[in-house]
Amino acid sequence: MNRGRVDLSELKGLLGQDAGGKGTRRLAVAESLTSGQVQLRIGAVSGASAYFVGGMTAYTLDQKVRHLGVDRDEAAACNCVSAAVARQMARGAVALFDADVGVATTGYAEVSPENGVSDPYAWWAVVERVPDGHWQEVAGRAVCLERNRNEVQAMVAERVLAELVDYLQTMAMAVD
Repeated sequence: MNRGRVDLSELKGLLGQDAGGKGTRRLAVAESLTSGQVQLRIGAVSGASAYFVGGMTAYTLDQKVRHLGVDRDEAAACNCVSAAVARQMARGAVALFDADVGVATTGYAEVSPENGVSDPYAWWAVVERVPDGHWQEVAGRAVCLERNRNEVQAMVAERVLAELVDYLQTMAMAVD
């Protein structure tokens, strides 16, 4: 995916209505592979404090379990890199920061022969706790061929931000 840099200036408007059409939704972030780049991009937007309540970078299994409530056994089985772990991280960020919407990234920024990874890739997730207590979730995989570590991190951060905006736009259309 290469759409160019995502314009995040519309986040405030997109987060301005919850799934019921009223109230401001709060956004939280959980990062592993992207090492804070998603939070950096969101926090750089003027007015972000109206909706961005916080985020964290959790690299290790222990920290993902302790702070984000990731299932230890499930995460250990895949070295913390799966769609399910990304969803759990995003839900954990929502819980940790008392948010409504969460985004997360986890993956390999470099080739990892010991883990069977020949090309860097990541899983991302966008989740929203809806008023009835259930979750709406989207997740996906980004493969980053022939990229170095920094390029992979930047590409994945851009991808999850694009997916966040797409999700919020889709939800806004559903409310209208």
